Amino acid sequence: MSVVAACLPLSALLSQVLVAFTIEFDNEFERQSPHRTTNCSSAAGSRSGPWLCSLVMWSNCMRFVGENGVSVGELERLARTPTNLGGIEKRWQDRFGKDEIDQLRESLGAMISRIDVELPDCLPILGYGLFSRGPAAGRSKENEAGAASRLSLLALWSRVLLAFAIEFERESELSLAIGANVVRVLDEKGVRVRDLPLMTGVSKEAISMALGFLRNRKMAVVEPDPAGSRAKVVRLTPKGREAQDAYHRLLGVIEARWQARFGKVAIRTLRESLERLTGEPSAKRSPLFQGLKPYPDGWRASVRAPDTLPHYLMVLHRGGFPDGS
Repeated sequence: MSVVAACLPLSALLSQVLVAFTIEFDNEFERQSPHRTTNCSSAAGSRSGPWLCSLVMWSNCMRFVGENGVSVGELERLARTPTNLGGIEKRWQDRFGKDEIDQLRESLGAMISRIDVELPDCLPILGYGLFSRGPAAGRSKENEAGAASRLSLLALWSRVLLAFAIEFERESELSLAIGANVVRVLDEKGVRVRDLPLMTGVSKEAISMALGFLRNRKMAVVEPDPAGSRAKVVRLTPKGREAQDAYHRLLGVIEARWQARFGKVAIRTLRESLERLTGEPSAKRSPLFQGLKPYPDGWRASVRAPDTLPHYLMVLHRGGFPDGS
């Protein structure tokens, strides 16, 4: 088992596995479905074809909208129903072993059955400050025997990770997305802004949104590179360093709290499953990257491949892709 993966917080393990699954699904969907994007259309599509849809956009919205339309209220209600992602899930069973995936499903399902609010089947689009949106106030969970066993693997991952994020953000000045993906890698000496996408696995657009929030909160400053290059560097202010320390501290507090709530054995079993899937969390060593090579005509083939995966999903309104693209 990877020593590096064992050092990752539970939220990062959940995120990296979920990001890899989502990107693999999106790549396959792009290959099989007629579509168009800003730059190109598929061979089977046309410039007037449907816009390319990410898994997140489909799961949270498009799959519930029929030809006759649907009200926003009804859409929000429908978005709590199960998802069918059997094809990619079967591919992961073949890659990692059916027993391994079944064990992961069992661990996640046991936790879901004890979470007392109804959560969506996919990570929601992040709001202002890149905070995660939880369920509507007063919305209680519909108790149904065996409900967790009928959820897709994607839904199980998403619900557990979102529950962690909601708990984290109740007690944090920063969203989990900003803390895990940006503040985590910064320091008081300065990091080149252009290096952040490669260091974090999230898009430059997501980085820009996060830095804007940090600068407004006086947690970071962006300034010319003191070494004299034309690059910009970002560094933490004393307030930002305090936020970074608080981020790491709160991750540990919540994981300990979850051990007390769900049981030490349950959390350890979940972590061990996720650590085996993640391996060494880098492009050269992690088995998660085995399925992430884009098809030659896919849009990801035209951008630089990541060296790592995000420590929390950066699902933005601009596309719904898990790395903020």
